[in-house]
Amino acid sequence: MRNLLRFLFLSIIYFSFHSVALSEIRLGKAPEFDVDSVKITVEVNGLSFNVTDVGEGAPVVLLHGFPDSRHVWRYQIPALLDAGYRVIAPDLRGFGESSIPEGVENYSIDKLATDVVGIMDVLGIQKASVIGHDFGAGLAWFTVAYYPDRFNKLVAMSVGVTGNPGWQTVDQREKSWYFDFFNKEGIAEEALSADNFKLFRELIRNQGDPDRFFADMARPGALTAALNWYRANTKGFGKRITEPVFPLINIPVMGIWSTDDHHLLEAQMQESKWNVTGPWRYERVEDAGHWMMLEKPDEINSLFLDFLAQ
Repeated sequence: MRNLLRFLFLSIIYFSFHSVALSEIRLGKAPEFDVDSVKITVEVNGLSFNVTDVGEGAPVVLLHGFPDSRHVWRYQIPALLDAGYRVIAPDLRGFGESSIPEGVENYSIDKLATDVVGIMDVLGIQKASVIGHDFGAGLAWFTVAYYPDRFNKLVAMSVGVTGNPGWQTVDQREKSWYFDFFNKEGIAEEALSADNFKLFRELIRNQGDPDRFFADMARPGALTAALNWYRANTKGFGKRITEPVFPLINIPVMGIWSTDDHHLLEAQMQESKWNVTGPWRYERVEDAGHWMMLEKPDEINSLFLDFLAQ
């Protein structure tokens, strides 16, 4: 009898454990990488950049957006490493633990692009694929267009290429109202930081990594630095554009947009093909918000690996 009870007890423990494991597998939970466990400091353009550089093989550069840091890629790094890639994920200028230069002029897109290329130079990387999200996607579009010999492939998440017809619709202009608000120096900082970033949390629907990036924003000058990305690069938003703003991009490009994004409509990504002469691929991720890499990491990882392997 004692042996029977012991068998039943162990059986319950076994099946309970494995049902949890199977449940997690069905939920598609991707493994998480500790980005702080592999971190170096890279000096470029007189600034210090915290960079996660890990793995061997073909390099893939990951560019986060506003108001994130390299931590936003923690579910993508393991998948890329397992597939044999080298991953380079920096905290971009003004974000995370990287330097915070003063002055709006120090956040112009051309200077940001030299940061990306400069980090590649220091790390001995002649050519890479690049994946960008949000403003990191905007930076990726620009950098690939103006440094075409340095990149093999581009993945743009959420944000389409500057000036394409999808940006010029009334609906998208209404969605982009915060561009103008972020350009109000001093006013935006005061409103966004009040009551423990209450308005800011509402603006992002408390999605993404709010606790992490609001802790980052508490660094002296960090909120202004983040807003300076908009102030240096979006003052002309809304003017009529009739032809591509950037040189045409002649490498394979994949654009990814998620259906529950509150601020970016599908057309501004779909219409990005007007700036691409190389192979163009568009993917729509259902039932995911702006931070799709955190909400649906397995689906995003599959898209990345399939595209990079082609």
